[in-house]
Amino acid sequence: MTYRIVTALDLVDDAALIAAYRERHAPGAVWPEIVRDIVQRGYREMEIWQVADRLVMIAEVEDDFPRAADPALQPVVASWETAMDVYQKPIAAAGPKWAVMERIFSLADQTAG
Repeated sequence: MTYRIVTALDLVDDAALIAAYRERHAPGAVWPEIVRDIVQRGYREMEIWQVADRLVMIAEVEDDFPRAADPALQPVVASWETAMDVYQKPIAAAGPKWAVMERIFSLADQTAG
C-alpha cells in the first residue's frame, strides 16, 4: 500500500535562479545517487510542481515511509542539499525545508453517501 504526502517550498524570487533550479530538475539532470536515495527511502512516485516562486511536491510513499537512509549515499545527498539551498527559501523559519501541507478538500468526501 501507499499513501500521498504533499509538501511546499518557496524558491528565491529571481528569474535566473528559478530557471537554473528547473534545469537542475530536468529529466536526467538529478544526480543518480539522489534518485537512488529517494527510492530507497520509500518514495514510489514524486512530482514537483511550480507556480511563480512556489513549489509543491506530491509524493506517493510506501507504508513504511520514511525508511532509513543509506549511509553510503549521505555525503552525496548532503552535497545536493547544499547545492539546492542557493535556490530554495523555506516557508517556515524553523522545521523541515519542505513544509508538510494539510488537505482541506477532497471531492470524494463531498460526494460520499
